[in-house]
Amino acid sequence: MDYDVLILGGGIIGCAAAYELSKYSLNIALIEKNYDIADDVALVNSAIVYEGIQCTDSLVAKLEIMGNSMFDDITSKFNVPFKRFGSLIIASNDSEQKKLEEMYQRALDRGIEDIFLLDSSKVYEMEPNLNMSVKKALVSSNMGVVCPYDLAIAYGEVAFDNGVNFKLEEEVLDIQKITKGFRVITNKNKFTCKMVVNTTPGKNYSIDTSEKDNQEENSGTMNYLILDKNFKGNFSHILFHLNESGERFYTIPSVNANNIAAITTKETLTYADALKHITKLVNGIREEDINAFYQSTFHREPIIIDDSSIDIGYIKVKGKNYGQVTMTPAIAKIVCETIISNVKCKLRKDFIDKRREFYRFRDLSNEERNKIIKVDKSYANIICLCNQVTEGEIVEAIRRPLGARTVAGVNRRTGATMGNCQGSYCINKVVSILARETNKNVPEIVKDSKNSKVVVGRIKEFDGV
Repeated sequence: MDYDVLILGGGIIGCAAAYELSKYSLNIALIEKNYDIADDVALVNSAIVYEGIQCTDSLVAKLEIMGNSMFDDITSKFNVPFKRFGSLIIASNDSEQKKLEEMYQRALDRGIEDIFLLDSSKVYEMEPNLNMSVKKALVSSNMGVVCPYDLAIAYGEVAFDNGVNFKLEEEVLDIQKITKGFRVITNKNKFTCKMVVNTTPGKNYSIDTSEKDNQEENSGTMNYLILDKNFKGNFSHILFHLNESGERFYTIPSVNANNIAAITTKETLTYADALKHITKLVNGIREEDINAFYQSTFHREPIIIDDSSIDIGYIKVKGKNYGQVTMTPAIAKIVCETIISNVKCKLRKDFIDKRREFYRFRDLSNEERNKIIKVDKSYANIICLCNQVTEGEIVEAIRRPLGARTVAGVNRRTGATMGNCQGSYCINKVVSILARETNKNVPEIVKDSKNSKVVVGRIKEFDGV
């Protein structure tokens, strides 16, 4: 056998499963078709860590509750930005208040603590910038905000340091059952293994039953408005308003000091429509207060850990859900426990439960910066003025385990090109550094995938872009 366990998919769940399994004496590989891990995570630096209040599905709620309880420990040892801001779920009329009270009772039945209902006057005291009528609010101190792609990359880096073999730019074509285990066929290789963990929803292979997974219908669109750090109408809590038409309004305090305003709708909104809708919740937003506008699909399928074929060694993690980041630590733990109960292995004594150190220059004092610059002068060269990202940080992001190979990879690891100017000042410099460090020509550098070149071609060769 080439491997004990093969993990399909290098998204946040695949990387988390690799991390948990790397604690044991197992030979593990992870196969990812893209240039980088964490490609399933949206390029928004803040994801809500839920606590099981909003969802009606009891299994999803259990995964959220379990995952939520694990975040303080995980983010602390991985040096991943995470903060528990607490939340307010707002009801603006009698009908919404009734649903809110039902939600509150359901949360109590699930054993969720540190929640209570609050009258409107107290809500305005907590959030004076709120721009809507309030009948009642459900308050929780459990919800938090995490940088999702930083968490996914941290999982991958620690797993890599503990011997997991990451096979990037390799697409799985088929999985076949053999006498003892499986044969996994990719566009580059054929592998054999004892067990397979498939975290790529919607993919079906020979090993799967004849009944194909149903493709998820579009559950809606999440429209994000990234607000400037100096916007004066920011909130101190995560705010939700779930109206009767099914729209969801959010404001999310970012781990990087600015706020995110968002709305989930069944139809795709234009930038102007999204801004018009969100002003119903956030008072005083002007166009100059908005740094960026993003859209992504809003998923609400339940996530299912399908171990019905565990007797032959096959586990599938199916479904996509807006609370996926919250559930990830719990899903990875359950998958790991299922596997180690079915294969002979033991805990490793040499397991490294720590991420390699790196510098976020913008978070350091001048004294700390000067010490680093004396060692490496590339840290004195600011590449991204908006987010104060240095050349040294970008080079480190490329040279690290599972280092960045695309512009999006540098974005996720450093924050470069994600400031107010959205890369208009620094993207050419990032591309040049990527080309230099990976020994490629500038036109070969891509944004995120094979067909997303930043520079299509050149009329004449220059030293830089």
